Amino acid sequence: MLNKNREKPTFKYILFYKPDGVISQFSVHESYQTLSEFIPIKDVYPAGRLDTDSEGLLLLTNDGNLSHRLTDPRRHCAKVYYVQVEGQITQAAINLLERGVMVKGYRTLPCRAEQINNPLLPKRRKEITPHASTSWLRITLFEGKKRQIRHMTAAIGFPTLRLVRTAIGPLNLNGLNPGEWRFLTISEVKLLKTILLLNSAAL
Repeated sequence: MLNKNREKPTFKYILFYKPDGVISQFSVHESYQTLSEFIPIKDVYPAGRLDTDSEGLLLLTNDGNLSHRLTDPRRHCAKVYYVQVEGQITQAAINLLERGVMVKGYRTLPCRAEQINNPLLPKRRKEITPHASTSWLRITLFEGKKRQIRHMTAAIGFPTLRLVRTAIGPLNLNGLNPGEWRFLTISEVKLLKTILLLNSAAL
């Protein structure tokens, strides 16, 4: 017999601007700061990760279904990154990125890439000191392999120096500084779920 008084699950959805040097986990780490030093909310977990040296948008939730859908590359949830690379990028190299490159025996899915002017970004806590000229790209991925962008740019001869995720689907960094977090609004959650549902229907 169903318990009609049983409470519905209370889901939490958090946006966090991860600074460089922070590992994407809550458990204590001997070398790096962790999420627990910034987010005093229990029972939420990252829906996807960012490398310790990378910065930008991280979504945390206790909604396992949404987390799974968000990290499933078949659902084509776009993620946008600003990427600083070593060297003067060429259009030929950008074309290679967009078509997909071989990374450890796997060809990455097609992405969108374009060269941009130096974006206005907060300073890193650990500064980068390039030894040569650099270029900035805006890259939109539709999958999320481990250290994918770093492997992709290295494969075409332009190593990544700085990487900042600026958007996950309809969500972006607006209003957040490094180390800050906020709850998603009801409308943001609905919009994100709608996009994931539409992507799922297109499979």
